[in-house]
Parts: sequence; C-alpha cells; structure tokens
Amino acid sequence: MEQIKNKVILITGGSKGIGYGVAEALVKEGAKVAITSRSQKAAQEAAEKLNKIGNGESIGIEADVRNAGAQQKTVDAVVKKWGSLDVLVANAGLGHFGNIETLTIEQWNETIDTNLTGVFYSIKACIPALKKSKGYIITMASLAGTNFFAGASAYNASKFGLVGFTQAAMLDLRSYGIKVATIMPGSVATEFSSNSKGDESWKIQPEDIGQIVVDLLQMNPRTLPSKIEVRPSMPK
Repeated sequence: MEQIKNKVILITGGSKGIGYGVAEALVKEGAKVAITSRSQKAAQEAAEKLNKIGNGESIGIEADVRNAGAQQKTVDAVVKKWGSLDVLVANAGLGHFGNIETLTIEQWNETIDTNLTGVFYSIKACIPALKKSKGYIITMASLAGTNFFAGASAYNASKFGLVGFTQAAMLDLRSYGIKVATIMPGSVATEFSSNSKGDESWKIQPEDIGQIVVDLLQMNPRTLPSKIEVRPSMPK
C-alpha cells in the first residue's frame, strides 16, 4: 500500500464541497495539502479548519483557475514551501443551468473557462514538478460528462470535454510515470448541486469522494483506475 503521509498535494477549489472533503480525508492521512479558492479569506479559513485535525498540514492560496499565471504562481509557492509536488486534484468547477435560449455568452464562457480550460492551466503548471515526483493527477468531472440532460448545455460540454481531455492527458503523461485519473460523481450533497431543501442523506457525501481519492493514492502504482463513475446507491 502506498503511503500518503507527507505527500504534497494541491487541490483547486478546496475551500468547500467536494474539494474540502478531499482535503480533509488527505490531511487525516498526514498529507501536506494546499487548497485554492478565488477568495483568500475562504481559502485561509478552510486551511485553518484543516490544521485543527492535527495529522497533516494545510495552507490556503487565493488563485483563479481561469488565470494561467495564477496557477503557475500557486505551484511555485507550494514547491517553495514543501520542496516538491506529488499530487494535483483539479477540482475547481461551477455550473450555470438553464435552457440554451436563456444561457448567456458570459455564463457559457465562465463554465468552459473554469471546468475545462482551468484544468488545462492547472495541469500544465504542475507537469514539471510531477515529472520529478512521478506524481498523480486527479480531475473531478461528473456523470454529466457521459450523460447529457436538458438545461445543462454548457455544463455537459465542459464535463464531456474534461473526461476526454483527462483520458488523453493520461496517455500523454504515463511515459513519465505520472498517473492520471478522472472521478465522475453523480448527485453530491454540496452547495453546488443542491437546489432543493430536505433530506440529502441519500446523496454521495464529500467525504465519500475523499475516500475514493485516498484509495486511488494508496493503490499499488502498477494499477491505474483511469475513469471512475460514482453514483448514489439508492437515488430518490
């Protein structure tokens, strides 16, 4: 079993939701985790909560994945602090939902720029460091990347693109010893996905995705689950 303790891990969009759930699971395993958010306040507050767990260590960094320069500065800051980078969890994402007639150009661009181009920027910035560590890249896609539905043209396009991009990146980078995988969750109980009030215990919880990331990183490196679909076992 591979050890996570003292691994240096960067999680984009790690201040809440799935990103925070993954960060929490990794800190519990003793990892050194940098989380990013578009808000320095949110990133810092989340890092402070993670540091109270006591096993690993966390820092919060303000960075927008839509800015390639910000992603490079983030990687440089992480490597400067901890000396290396072992894992990128490209989690930052958003969704604008509605009929294509009402979807604005600004909403389309923000969705594609965050969910797809932003992942490209994050991965590009990390490649030199991950070559040295023979590290791991995990992207957070969605079942919407294989199942299209009405009112989600931009979101579907971004996640279909992300699944294809991640699988191609896996083929491009494996010769360097870099492992690349994508996780495709269905309904997760987060602020992002929840438009309804009431019982959400039937949904996937952020800590469940955290456990999947832990399991991937602990797996024998000879084996790579490159595309993982995740569903609620008993959906409403």
